[in-house]
Amino acid sequence: MEHNLQILTVDLGERSYPIYIGQQCLHDPAYFQPHIRGKKVLIVTNTTVAPLYLAQCQRALEKFQVSTCILPDGETYKNLQELNQIFIGLLQNHCDRQSTLIALGGGVVGDMTGFAAAVYQRGVDFIQVPTTLLAQVDSSVGGKTGVNHTLGKNMIGAFHQPRCVIADTDTLSTLDERQYKSGLAEVIKYGLIQDEAFFVWLETHMDALLARDSTVVAEAIFRSCHNKAMVVARDEREEGARALLNLGHTFGHAIESATGYSQWLHGEAVATGMMMAALMSHKMGWLSIATVFRIRAILVRAGLPLFPPESMDLEQFYTYMQVDKKVVDGQIRLILLEKIGQAVVCAQYDAQLLKQTLSESLARTWA
Repeated sequence: MEHNLQILTVDLGERSYPIYIGQQCLHDPAYFQPHIRGKKVLIVTNTTVAPLYLAQCQRALEKFQVSTCILPDGETYKNLQELNQIFIGLLQNHCDRQSTLIALGGGVVGDMTGFAAAVYQRGVDFIQVPTTLLAQVDSSVGGKTGVNHTLGKNMIGAFHQPRCVIADTDTLSTLDERQYKSGLAEVIKYGLIQDEAFFVWLETHMDALLARDSTVVAEAIFRSCHNKAMVVARDEREEGARALLNLGHTFGHAIESATGYSQWLHGEAVATGMMMAALMSHKMGWLSIATVFRIRAILVRAGLPLFPPESMDLEQFYTYMQVDKKVVDGQIRLILLEKIGQAVVCAQYDAQLLKQTLSESLARTWA
């Protein structure tokens, strides 16, 4: 094992599991073997990751009967049709209830593999091996799995916790700049929702993060995972506090849905959504305009977008926001900020303030 290893635990009683964060984890059997109960393993990856890391992962699993399923790369393929390729792989290789799926890739691969594991023979084990920054700091942790529908993002899914998460930070060396910056949006989110000290740390270390300083990146991943693990331990199935992890997501998911999951990366949409949430929070009388511009400043430094696409209009935006898991009895619940480091679920607000926020953001008039 690598001496730089950091380990966190997601505390869920009998279903608790470790998050391993470090270098040179991907090809080391010691991280995998304790968490695999049967003989058969199916590695699910995609066309981008497979040439880079599939062979390393296979070396770590030489003691098992390993088969592979290689999906096309991109959010546009996160659907029921492509999900079926995983089931075909499981069935063709006669995988049973003791089999383990390995999700080797970014958030799309992780969500789809986890969902397949949740429903195959009514539930089998899976391991998350995230290879993007966004997946390492967010989507690989917490057991949310699923696929998109043309009418709404992540509306088909299940809660299914992995056996472990193996975050090999060396995989970030091959991540393109846009994908890397997309991951920074979720990192910034943790500072905004519950960790003001982390937000201040990010303001201080953003240049080092952009330069991919290995020590700083590892610290950002550790602190992000620590924040998420705490929330998930309190509220595994999003019945309360876990909803705060969705800061910016109701706005962001509307952007992704409206653009067909093909033009915006998830983190880009979330960044814009967080900016819109900050503006709405100002209109609610919670954030000063100076704080709104402080949030704007860190998103700009991270190279993330602030405004939704010009192709969207108010009616379209509002329609897509209504197809969201946080809508209850027709009411759109928003995650807003009372201050940096303190997010709240808000169901009672003046609908006109929301429409003003949407209108000003679409028109790009407020900044």
